[in-house]
Amino acid sequence: MNSAYTQSLNKLIEELAKLPGIGPKTAERLAFHILKADKNEAIALADAIMKLKSSIRQCKQCHNLSEGDLCSICTDDRRDKSIICVVEQFQDLIALEKTGLCKWVYHVLGGHIAPLENIEPEDLTIEHLLSRLRSEKITEVVMATNPTVEGDGTALYIGSLIKPLGIKVTRLARGLPGGSQIEYAGGAVLTDAILGRCELE
Repeated sequence: MNSAYTQSLNKLIEELAKLPGIGPKTAERLAFHILKADKNEAIALADAIMKLKSSIRQCKQCHNLSEGDLCSICTDDRRDKSIICVVEQFQDLIALEKTGLCKWVYHVLGGHIAPLENIEPEDLTIEHLLSRLRSEKITEVVMATNPTVEGDGTALYIGSLIKPLGIKVTRLARGLPGGSQIEYAGGAVLTDAILGRCELE
């Protein structure tokens, strides 16, 4: 806390510094930008944050971000609803969508299985996924978990639960480097991974 700043300015810097990738210096620059901005611009920013927190919820069907009961993907009649792509987080879904190749629907797990981090299968949306597979006409499940030890373990675990249902389970091809994150992969790499997906062993 800088004693030369007012209490409200210090508080804003402190809160901005909590954001990922924002250090104290960047937080300070952002705070001064907001301070110097037109009042309406600053209020619009505050309103956007408030609206985000009050209106965004999880889609009841796939757990994607939504402002209604169902997200825009689940309500899109042009989607192939016989294929479900399983991702760990919302950001992975967004990265895959940016390729323009994904005409399927999704299921967001909310993370990966990691016993050392106390994240067990029941902490994810796996049971809801299985419920969807039993009630919907699904022909393929694409496992698009991250190519990490935890992501691979999660894919194998879920695959073992799906196979007895007689549904084809595939995995994104290894155009994705091991240990990487889907949300940070380039469009060309993701395109190769989507088009080259193979059946999960």
